[in-house]
Amino acid sequence: MKSVVRLVGTALLALGSAAALAVPASAHEVFGSSEMLTAMQRDLGLTAEEATARAANEMRAAETEADLRSALGDSFAGAHFAHGSAKLTVSVTDAAKVDVVRAAGAEPRVVGRSASRLDAIVSTLDKAGERARGVSGWYVDTVHNRVVVTAKVVADGEKFVDLSGADASAIEVRQSDEQPTPRYDVRGGDAYYTSVYRCSIGFSVLGGYVTAGHCGRVGNATQGYNRVSQGSFRGSTFPGGDYGWVGTNSSWAPRGVVNRYNGGTVVVRGATEAAVGSSVCRSGSTTGWHCGVISAKNQTVQYEQGLVHGMTRTNACSEGGDSGGSWLTGNQAQGVTSGGWGDCRSGGETWFYPIKPILSRYGLGLVLG
Repeated sequence: MKSVVRLVGTALLALGSAAALAVPASAHEVFGSSEMLTAMQRDLGLTAEEATARAANEMRAAETEADLRSALGDSFAGAHFAHGSAKLTVSVTDAAKVDVVRAAGAEPRVVGRSASRLDAIVSTLDKAGERARGVSGWYVDTVHNRVVVTAKVVADGEKFVDLSGADASAIEVRQSDEQPTPRYDVRGGDAYYTSVYRCSIGFSVLGGYVTAGHCGRVGNATQGYNRVSQGSFRGSTFPGGDYGWVGTNSSWAPRGVVNRYNGGTVVVRGATEAAVGSSVCRSGSTTGWHCGVISAKNQTVQYEQGLVHGMTRTNACSEGGDSGGSWLTGNQAQGVTSGGWGDCRSGGETWFYPIKPILSRYGLGLVLG
């Protein structure tokens, strides 16, 4: 009982009351740079005050979600911001747990399927991925408490669901013309080069940096933005996942910052995962800073090269040359650019691979500023 009380107390401090949220932190405290603030204003249609308040609220809410995920256990069914609301909604399958959610300052919602059940359905679809003809991907739809399969022709998606053996009652097949492709010629923070591609540094880690796996294979040598010998890929996964890391040589010193393209940097303070519906911004060498909203997590995307599992979907644009780059909510690292569709002139969507599984997979430590 003591552990629950302590956890709820932490959540209340993180999210704060409605009155507390009316006095947001300063833009410098939240963003660490004016460029990210400017990008949120431009891409989300916000004033500086609105962008600062939103980012501060989302950072607190991310901590609350993490606390409640632990406190609620198997009854946790996801978290999101409802349209037009600044209050985090946390879904549960056990009505007896709604008071725990309220005590943490979030809005409870009782649903029929837990997050673990929906994740299990995605895993079932993953196992049948080689049968996904005409299907562009699948993901957990936290807002509607279901799994969504996207396909150009609905019948193709329905056939895939049937062949997979997954629980069709929890799946919606949605028509979509999206055609995700990996972002090869990319830069997240600073550019780096292999013998074939220009890609982007995601985030600094002890001994190097993380980036997209499709940018290189283990042993591939890299050069920095200035074409000076930099290091080599020590790990790489693609498809299946889309992540890798480069070990740098003694000429390079990893720092806990992301290039903001004006001579300055954004300081990275941590890696607290943001909720569905949160704003998120990315850095890319082709298109610079762009922001959007997290629309889904744990999506499987089908590229021509194969399936990539566990990605986060956003409505932020990107173009070729943006792969491997950094994604942040406030000053919290979220992931590295994988692929997308569309462009930054007509719009589109982009997927990133979450940062925490990358760090865990390779036993890496994120360098903070």
